Amino acid sequence: MTTFSYLRVSTLEQNTEKNKLDVLKFANERKLGNVEFIEEQISGKSNFKNRQLGSLLEKMKKDDVLIVPELSRIARSISQIFEVIDITKQKGITLYSIKEDFSNNDKSITSTVTTTIFALVAQIERDLISLRTTEALQTKKAQGIKLGRPKGKGKSKLDEYKDEIFKLVDLQVPKTIIAKRYNTTVSNLHRFLKNK
Repeated sequence: MTTFSYLRVSTLEQNTEKNKLDVLKFANERKLGNVEFIEEQISGKSNFKNRQLGSLLEKMKKDDVLIVPELSRIARSISQIFEVIDITKQKGITLYSIKEDFSNNDKSITSTVTTTIFALVAQIERDLISLRTTEALQTKKAQGIKLGRPKGKGKSKLDEYKDEIFKLVDLQVPKTIIAKRYNTTVSNLHRFLKNK
């Protein structure tokens, strides 16, 4: 097992020393051994795959540990944070975020609530995209452009959220919360998961 800590700052003025102390204290309390720090100065807007974090995730192995001071250090986008959480779970890496008291292996209410909040923020992001799309469609309609989408049997309103739903299931978010988030019933969610 190797313990890594990823520290990202977006400006030269920001300092990682306090974060290092917090990470070392956290690792000592949990007996996680020596910590190898990966530091970089880069905007969180750039995709994590194009940063040192992407390279780090590629080289990390099962049972390794990744500590971040807070989840916003991973990325500015909720979808990218979800992707990193998913990668760590798939590879058997334990991810800790100190500020949110979050662990991808933790079944505690805190981690469940944190994951649920991510889902809520992701929903808000989707709603904003939907609003912009609706406004664009209304403009096209006003211009006389015919609108519509192909119809077909066996389609579910959950299809467009398939990837997000499966990530939430992998993160062990209760199905009642997932169903509520996507305005469906638990039984319909179960049918959707079974069919997919």
